[in-house]
Amino acid sequence: MPLREPTFLILTALAAEPQHGYSVLEDVRRISEGRVRLQAGTLYGILERLRGDGLIEVDREEVVASRLRRYYRLTTPGLDLLSAETDRLHRNAAAADRRLRQARLKAEATRPAVTAR
Repeated sequence: MPLREPTFLILTALAAEPQHGYSVLEDVRRISEGRVRLQAGTLYGILERLRGDGLIEVDREEVVASRLRRYYRLTTPGLDLLSAETDRLHRNAAAADRRLRQARLKAEATRPAVTAR
């Protein structure tokens, strides 16, 4: 089953290194060039689901300014899923690119020739 974009981007962020929640939010924003801006509640809901599915796990915890900061990392199944999803997206994009090139060639071939006046 294809991953939803926020989940894909969170896994992508965690592929680089273990990160805490706020860092994941910022990394997702960078990866998506500002297009995806997750809210904290959405992020933590997805992180808990990914933990429950065994795709990520807690790497470590630390207390910063009297608050618990939890770092997450991908598990091997998480890496495998991200890899499979990346391959699927590449194949889909390549198919779309081929079709677009064909459509452009057809459009150019059927376009009436412009004559100079």
